[in-house]
Amino acid sequence: MIEVIQGSTGDYDVIKSMAEIIWPHTYSKILSAEQLEYMFEMMYSREAFNEQLSLKNHHYLLAKDNGKFVGFASYEINYRPNATKIHKLYVLPDIQSRGVGRVMVSKIENIARKNGNDTLTLNVNRYNPSVKFYLKEGFTKAGEEDISIGNGYLMEDYIMIKLL
Repeated sequence: MIEVIQGSTGDYDVIKSMAEIIWPHTYSKILSAEQLEYMFEMMYSREAFNEQLSLKNHHYLLAKDNGKFVGFASYEINYRPNATKIHKLYVLPDIQSRGVGRVMVSKIENIARKNGNDTLTLNVNRYNPSVKFYLKEGFTKAGEEDISIGNGYLMEDYIMIKLL
């Protein structure tokens, strides 16, 4: 049974250890090893994690399956007026396609609604197979953007939205 719990600053090691497994599996065919390493440090250093929670108003969810951590998500309520942004949504490779991502999206939808938000938004790499997952979950492609993240690297994303 999938359980989704609210994360906190004390969950850094759990989240980082899952990301260390998920990221190479997800991005090694899309990004160079150098860009993958650069982005991972940018997003998953302890300093970045603490900044996300304390300054950027991100909230984390942790997914457990039979007591084992299998995924995580982060979101930001009121990213824009009436919109919650999903910043991260990752599931361990051997657990994907078992509904964990769907349960986390549903939890974020409920949180968004409780906070008066009627839209979910997210960015996803245009070449990431998870685009299909988001389309299946009712998101639509609202646009594309290339985001310069330093060191000459770009995030080449779709902007996706879902009306609640």
